Amino acid sequence: MYVTENLPSNVPVWCAPDKTATLITGDSLALLSHLPDNSIDCVWTDPPYNLSNDGVTCVAGKMVPVNKGEWDRSMGIEGDYQFNLAWTKECYRVLRPTGTIWVTGTVHVHSSVGMALQRNGFRLLNDIIWEKTNPPPNLGCRTFTHSTELMYWASKAQKKDKIKYKFNYKLMKEINGGKQMKTVWRFGSASKSERKFGKHPTQKPVELIKRSILASTVKGDLILDPFSGSGSTGIAALALNRNFIGIEQKKEYADLSIKRLESTFSQKSPNQSLSPPPPCHLTKFMQQNNLLSFPRRRLPISAGNRSPSPKAWKKQRPSVSSRPCLGKIFLLLR
Repeated sequence: MYVTENLPSNVPVWCAPDKTATLITGDSLALLSHLPDNSIDCVWTDPPYNLSNDGVTCVAGKMVPVNKGEWDRSMGIEGDYQFNLAWTKECYRVLRPTGTIWVTGTVHVHSSVGMALQRNGFRLLNDIIWEKTNPPPNLGCRTFTHSTELMYWASKAQKKDKIKYKFNYKLMKEINGGKQMKTVWRFGSASKSERKFGKHPTQKPVELIKRSILASTVKGDLILDPFSGSGSTGIAALALNRNFIGIEQKKEYADLSIKRLESTFSQKSPNQSLSPPPPCHLTKFMQQNNLLSFPRRRLPISAGNRSPSPKAWKKQRPSVSSRPCLGKIFLLLR
């Protein structure tokens, strides 16, 4: 992948055989500076939340230390802000004019990241709320259960610019059953199958990342994750026929990412093409059994009233057995 050609020769780099995915091991701030300007179509990343404060949390029903490592310790309000300012500045530089950035976080870091994005010239588009379907319980019982995380979506292009950022509005509407998609997204945590090669303490579900990628990129686009962790952004990108560059500082997690990426790449069909998500089970069931067309019935209108009278409705309302579509559903479901 040409965007990594300027990296120092001593930096460990893993590349997929067809060059669609690259994982670089090292410090993200140092390595981002080697990527060329306007070379990335989308950034999706999960930066440190700075939550390692010697407290406790609940994992698999057990009380465990909340500490994840030195990389997750707060440097203070100003130190954390300067860090966020530095890496978002580099992301702005490498993004193409039509590109967007997705940044996850909790309330502890959300305001710092949001200010950094705006200071560096990004236009905030949405703040997506990821509602977890299976959040861990609150062991301290002194606050509400933490069941959400926040995700900024921001563009390099400004509102009055002639160049517009990418947004696949129609696809998002189609995924949402023909209705405009809202900013509250419900997903569970990363599944067991996503952790079969090992665990990362802040691993995000692939489906959450997939939706973001589908919303803001097209097939063949290049996606960057400067805090790659276990490589979930790369897994999502490869599954959707996008290209991927990840940067991960810890070798332990870089090795985990490589295992996952190699496994995903080996399962990926060479001619895999992007298709819209499958319809919901009920819609699919009805399509298979030709149940999607319901005949309209004209009911008599009572005098002086635009709506059917109760007697007319009762008289005209067919029974379940006389309605072929519903009757067929009833018989098939018995």
